[in-house]
Amino acid sequence: MADYDRNNNGLQELEPSPVEESPLGSKEDYFPSQHTPENPPQPTRTTTLGLSQHSPIWYLTRIQRYSSYVFTAYGVAHIVNTSIIPLLTASVPESNRYLLLTRPYYQGIPAEPLLIIAPLWAHVLSGVALRIVRRNLNAKRYGDSGEKDGSKRSFFSSDFWPRVSGVSKLGLAFLPLLAGHIFVNRAIPQQFPGGQSNVNLSYVAHAFAKHPVVSYGGFSALIGVGVWHMTWGWAKWLGFTPEQVTVQGGERVVWQKRRWYGINALAAAVAGLWMAGGFGVVGRGGLAPGYMGKMYDQMYQRIPVVGQWL
Repeated sequence: MADYDRNNNGLQELEPSPVEESPLGSKEDYFPSQHTPENPPQPTRTTTLGLSQHSPIWYLTRIQRYSSYVFTAYGVAHIVNTSIIPLLTASVPESNRYLLLTRPYYQGIPAEPLLIIAPLWAHVLSGVALRIVRRNLNAKRYGDSGEKDGSKRSFFSSDFWPRVSGVSKLGLAFLPLLAGHIFVNRAIPQQFPGGQSNVNLSYVAHAFAKHPVVSYGGFSALIGVGVWHMTWGWAKWLGFTPEQVTVQGGERVVWQKRRWYGINALAAAVAGLWMAGGFGVVGRGGLAPGYMGKMYDQMYQRIPVVGQWL
């Protein structure tokens, strides 16, 4: 192609000259290799504690993920004690023996703080923090100037908050149910002589026999919402949700439907197993006799709002 010399008042056309080599001599000079003395490999940057410098989202996501692993371990122990063992023994008193043997491993110190309290708080708080961080990133990325139509934009405006997924909605619904379950089975018994030692499967069976509507409704919601939240959460961690299908074209919809039905079928199977032992055996255990039955009645009357009718 032609170039032009502008040193004179007029324009002078110059003959084109082919370039047979890359500029500055050779290809290696023009495109230096990744690791050369002039371009040494960059070491991974770390903090003073030796941690890699990742974004807050990286750390928060892993906290939320690994805390769910720990809480799942507790969930497995709990379904064994409250469903599988009752199904095998078909007896509440006999199941109580196994519950007493395993209780120190997931209701004592330090197992309870490590398997329940710390993972639960870490999971919830990291999820809240993730939403705030992503909201702030969206606001910065899309130019949140703090003004909208002449008025200052509120922090709680929905413009930049990330969408609440179905798993998150289940988790939000599960949280008050789980808190209520912990309050009834852990906090209230501590107000009576003997404390937690008075609570076993007979305590639950007494509630089913004395207050069936509240018991069946409450446990159905607790088990259903909790199992669906954990099942879909694990599907997300393992990359099995319908949104994570990598197949393109017409097959994508087919695979998404297969995964949707598969995840829900698995959740239904786990919930059904839990209810089979919980409702079919423990729920039919009957009233606790004598002094223990009266104390259980007093415990359930301490439940806020509904306790006055129990």
